[in-house]
Amino acid sequence: MRSSILRTFALATVAGSMFLAGCTTTGEKDTASKTSARAALDADVNAALNRLYKVSPDAREMVAKSAGVLVFPSVVGGSFVVGGEYGRGALLQRGRIQGYYSLGAGSFGWQIGAQSKAIIYVFNTSDALQKFLSSEGWVAGVDATVAVAHIGANGSIDSETAKQPVVGFVMSNAGLEAGVSLQGTKITKIKL
Repeated sequence: MRSSILRTFALATVAGSMFLAGCTTTGEKDTASKTSARAALDADVNAALNRLYKVSPDAREMVAKSAGVLVFPSVVGGSFVVGGEYGRGALLQRGRIQGYYSLGAGSFGWQIGAQSKAIIYVFNTSDALQKFLSSEGWVAGVDATVAVAHIGANGSIDSETAKQPVVGFVMSNAGLEAGVSLQGTKITKIKL
């Protein structure tokens, strides 16, 4: 009886392993869907940057002079007492995508609702960018202080904010958000 159970367990394990191996094999269709996902994310990243430039023309010059810019075009958050946010984005240097990243954040407290927003990190110094690139999982507020951009009525960026090593922009459908904290947001490199 016991050997029968062990034999059944062994067969189930082998069958399960074969099934999982089949699931992880990358075929033409998988490669095409990954390419399509990258192309869609790339387009969303460019659209988010163009939205930022319309809201704040100064941001275009800041991004052009930066060591790099990390763009998360759609960070989706939801909460019911415990909240969380997740999004995918890309790191650009001199206008070219250098890699893909995920963003995650959690919160606790009385809250309810869901929202979507774009978050853009501008690395104004090479040192700030190198610290980000060398980290296994970069956390805003722990690995670097992120100054949330202060935008004037005419779309100009506050000069003190613009001098910070890392500047963050948060955009909802209504425009740039003020008084937002990006502390505790974790960013990790992903394969896409």
